[in-house]
Amino acid sequence: MLKRAMLLVSVLLGVGLMNAQQTMRPVIRGRRYAVASMKPEATQVAERILRAGGNAFDAAVAGQAVLGLVDAPNNGVGSDAVILLWDARARQVISINAEGTAPRLATIEWYRANQGGKIPVDDTLLSGTVPGVVDAWYLLLDRWGTMSFAQTLAPAIEMAEQGFPLSNRLAASLNNTRKLRKYPSSVKLYFPDDRRWQPGDIFRNPDLARTLRRLVEAEQQNLGKGRHEALRAARDRFYKGDIAREMARFSEHNGGLFRYEDFASYSAKIEEPVWTDYRGYRVYKNASASQGPAELFALNILEGYDLKAMGHNSAEYIHTAVEAVKLAMADRDKYLGDMDRIQIPYQGLLSKQYARERRKLIDPDRASLEYRPGEPERFAGLELLPRPADYTVAGPGEHEGDTSYLVIVDKDGNVVSFTPSLHTSFGTGVVMGDLGFSFNCRGDYFSLVAGHANALEPGKRPRSTLQSTLVLRDGKPVMAMGSPGGDDQCLRTMQTFLNMVEFGMNVQQAIEAPRWTTRSFPSSPFPHRMYPGDLGLEERIAEPVRRALEQKGHKLRMYGPWSLGSNAAIVVDPLSGVISAGTDPRCDAYALAW
Repeated sequence: MLKRAMLLVSVLLGVGLMNAQQTMRPVIRGRRYAVASMKPEATQVAERILRAGGNAFDAAVAGQAVLGLVDAPNNGVGSDAVILLWDARARQVISINAEGTAPRLATIEWYRANQGGKIPVDDTLLSGTVPGVVDAWYLLLDRWGTMSFAQTLAPAIEMAEQGFPLSNRLAASLNNTRKLRKYPSSVKLYFPDDRRWQPGDIFRNPDLARTLRRLVEAEQQNLGKGRHEALRAARDRFYKGDIAREMARFSEHNGGLFRYEDFASYSAKIEEPVWTDYRGYRVYKNASASQGPAELFALNILEGYDLKAMGHNSAEYIHTAVEAVKLAMADRDKYLGDMDRIQIPYQGLLSKQYARERRKLIDPDRASLEYRPGEPERFAGLELLPRPADYTVAGPGEHEGDTSYLVIVDKDGNVVSFTPSLHTSFGTGVVMGDLGFSFNCRGDYFSLVAGHANALEPGKRPRSTLQSTLVLRDGKPVMAMGSPGGDDQCLRTMQTFLNMVEFGMNVQQAIEAPRWTTRSFPSSPFPHRMYPGDLGLEERIAEPVRRALEQKGHKLRMYGPWSLGSNAAIVVDPLSGVISAGTDPRCDAYALAW
């Protein structure tokens, strides 16, 4: 028992072969709490809430609301989101599915008749889904929080009204995102006087401040009915009140398919997560309309190998991991989707027996160029159901995905792993009238092939790339992590997890280690392109490793040495109680702890 405990401590604190490795950033450690997010301002605001007596759930709402300002290309009030949380009092992992739903007017037939069988992604409301993040705020505050909308939204309202200095990244995004110049409402917000933004310029969003104040006003007007009713009134003003009517009116006047009923009928969902055990660690992911379970499929396959003996980022290790990911992502494409509309054979997909069968398909000497989903129904006692593939074999292209992330551990041991997103930069790029935000454009993840697990249907949630991660050991949370990056999200969190568990890195080393990626599976955005044999490597991966991978048939693309970002993670040592946070130097992510 003592030996096992010492091994766990060495993994979590990074005491091992990698402990001499220097990092660009330090591990941020504390004993009471830790916060990490994609932007310093959001991390600071979340910590301010914790210092004021709020818990992780209160801090998550405040932090994400600020992320929507300072990380506006990647998330905001118009976002969809997925959350995993650990309720320390109930000792339970819970999933919040705040993925958006398609408008009721959105059908495969409509897009075939009116858009040439395509789902346009930019400059249009036709790729949007109903924003879910405001309902996620409500659920966090109502079920687990202690504070009000007035308290948690105050920092975002202040920053939106008074302004904040632009980061280098945000200034560049504003200047370079052409779709923001198409709609007058977007030009009014982002380019007053046709200005070109510079880092350090003060940016204001008074329209968003007014929108958030309307939520607070609804809450304040209903305080006499009790906390639950007051919070609900704020939430309902967005989805059923004047804000919903303004969104619907703007949509109808600007060629969108959203109508009032789409917002009024929307509800984020509290769900059971899915999990698998990997070498004594129980890894949790969001179950419905998320790609997260694909990482579990890959881990089950990889558990059958001695990865540590292969060596970190050796050709053998990268090849094996990439081949496992190809198989997992093929199953993602064929089987995962909105559990309200389809049956997902998780009993088979997550079984160790199924993983053994899938493992047999990996050739240690040759990269697969095939799309090879399996038949998990055979391992779940279900009838085999044919599902059509939906992908196009294509040439080189760029990665897509604009998402943010926030993770918090508080003094009581509560954990929130929160992944909000607009999908592409600034989502649709269409600011919704005078409301100060644009919708996500997640609708282009739908398939227009009838019968596909992710086929478009009115009111359906698309299977997105969003995923959050929580890891337990002996029934206690020991890791929480997440990452932007579209289809890469699972790949990045899996590499970070394996860097700690298999190779003894601490959380910061695990995040900073050189990364690989692949697109040798159907991509999530329309038209779901696949690049057989593709393998992307950061330049820090050694030249002999690259040559060995090419000899196995991988088609290499090289990225800059620090190009495949970004991650944030928190690790908890269950013996000492020390909380360690790491953030990615590939981006503006920032951590604080106390």
